[in-house]
Amino acid sequence: MGCVAVSNVVPFRRAVPVQAPGEREARNRRRSEQRSLLDAVYATGSLIVAAEDRTMKLTASRLQVYGFLAIEEMADDGTVRRLRPSEAIRARAERPWRLSKPACGGAVTIPSLDGFLFESAGQPA
Repeated sequence: MGCVAVSNVVPFRRAVPVQAPGEREARNRRRSEQRSLLDAVYATGSLIVAAEDRTMKLTASRLQVYGFLAIEEMADDGTVRRLRPSEAIRARAERPWRLSKPACGGAVTIPSLDGFLFESAGQPA
């Protein structure tokens, strides 16, 4: 009698989704728009987006989620208010935005609970 190798491992193959002909071009166009927006903001330091430019605002809000941009909403009197990512997605179209590089290099503090994890000596209050 011969020995037959039997495997009890069943591969689950993921079906490759069929993309419409225009999907790849649309994805590449979105990536190109994101890159060019980041390049413009990082080269100039900040960029003003018109109030009615919904496409640019949507692209900027996507980049803000990943921490690449900071978004501030500009009021009529010139004051600015920083938008959180959840606010940027649902922002109103009547106010312009100022896009800028996110603030980096700030001191990060780790809170301790009753000195259990960390000694309080040398940490800011």
